[in-house]
Amino acid sequence: MSYLAIYRKYRPVTFEDVKGQDHIVTTLKNQIRAERIGHAYLFCGTRGTGKTTIAKILAKAVNCEHPIDGNPCGECDACRSIAAGTSMNVMEIDAASNNGVDSVRQIREETAYPPTEGKYKVYIIDEVHMLSPAAFNALLKTLEEPPSYVIFILATTELHKILPTILSRCQRYDFRRITVETITARLAELTEAEGASAEKKALRYIAKAADGSMRDALSLLDKCISFYLDQELTYDRVLDVLGAVDMEVHSSLLRRTMEEDLVGIVGQIEDLVLQGRDLGQFVNGFILYLRNLLLLKGSEGMEDVLDVSTEHLAWLREEAQMVEMDTLMRYIRIFSDLSEQIRYASQKRVLLEVAFIKLCRPAMETNVDALLDRIRALEKQMEEGIAAAPAVRASAQDTGSLADRAPQAPPAAPKALPEDVQAVVKSWYNIVSRLHPLIRTYLKDAGLKGLGDNRLEILAASSTGEAFLKEPEHMAEIQAVIEKATGKTIELVIASREDDPHADVGIIDMEQIIHMEIEIEEE
Repeated sequence: MSYLAIYRKYRPVTFEDVKGQDHIVTTLKNQIRAERIGHAYLFCGTRGTGKTTIAKILAKAVNCEHPIDGNPCGECDACRSIAAGTSMNVMEIDAASNNGVDSVRQIREETAYPPTEGKYKVYIIDEVHMLSPAAFNALLKTLEEPPSYVIFILATTELHKILPTILSRCQRYDFRRITVETITARLAELTEAEGASAEKKALRYIAKAADGSMRDALSLLDKCISFYLDQELTYDRVLDVLGAVDMEVHSSLLRRTMEEDLVGIVGQIEDLVLQGRDLGQFVNGFILYLRNLLLLKGSEGMEDVLDVSTEHLAWLREEAQMVEMDTLMRYIRIFSDLSEQIRYASQKRVLLEVAFIKLCRPAMETNVDALLDRIRALEKQMEEGIAAAPAVRASAQDTGSLADRAPQAPPAAPKALPEDVQAVVKSWYNIVSRLHPLIRTYLKDAGLKGLGDNRLEILAASSTGEAFLKEPEHMAEIQAVIEKATGKTIELVIASREDDPHADVGIIDMEQIIHMEIEIEEE
């Protein structure tokens, strides 16, 4: 016999085997015992929570020759034929591939004939929200007043797509996400049944990664057991198989962010990429980590709510004292935006690095929470005795009123620079502000060098920035904006501070030329 996946091999066969849906199981068993069976049911909920499984158990129970306390006996001919998928009384229809009006008309024609064996004809329509509007309308009359021997069980993951006229004709049952504890206990049972060995911490992580879906949890367990066949399934091995990141990595990156250690952050992201970790999954995990910190900082007694070990809880308590609430909310906002962008992005790493740059450089944003972070950074500098840039002040007694003073021309660019290069350097802030936000990000900390022969070198802060700016489409955009802003055409050379082929040439003093710092703001 061919191999069966664990979730198929151990599919529940009675209502008692179903985990985490007690409110539905109890209701259906009571209906069967009291013979108060409805004619149409609507099972709705997220994937892997037991909708189709309970539908099949209900189909067996209503046709069972010897039901036991509302459960199918599993021994009679009706139970065996339904379990084997050979019964003519139970029809399972996939609405995703049979969503036309002709399929529904065929169902209506079939309902005119009573079952050849058993009590009921049961139609299980999975993913019913995929039916076309015409198919829904064709189903309405039959669904409202079907023959006494017909039961419809509709299953869907997207309740909002079901027509109100369909909803009003069905008994609705909402399937809940299954708790981590329930999934962990079930995984432990099946691991033992499979003769495998696994750490409880490893099973708990699989249960959390399943996000309330028992089927997803069983599929992940199957994958992990197959990868480490005949070996103990440890926590670290589960992380390797799933491409996940341990909480220690989240803690380390958060601390580096608070220290504004961009070099360390980029290095740690490099390690994640080399280890084959899923960056999208890392982003979601980091958001949950920040959420735990926010809960700890926001209210007393949150320790019992957080699903973390004692060791990790100690880290969270320490870090909660190191960061402000509005800073955490800014971090969560930036990473929540990133989680939407990174899902379909081809350059996931670049987006992740840009997000961490935003966390470390509040000056790149104009939101209120970013401004608060900038104020805090200035206060910290003052406390540490770091002098701020001196402000130029002029009293009316010394210089007269501002209206009487003649405007001063900005300092001239160094004469060593060619005229076209000088024009570009003077307009650099205006040029950068017109570029795409990602390009602006990598130009913020870049330096400029005049190389002679009408050449201008852009010195990126890192090799990552150099590679990004060297891409042909980015080079073309920078050149086009320079020509549009200044009317000049110059040759651009891209390098990085780590590997500069013109280390003997000094970086242009931008403040001396344009008399201001370059600040790049988000649009």
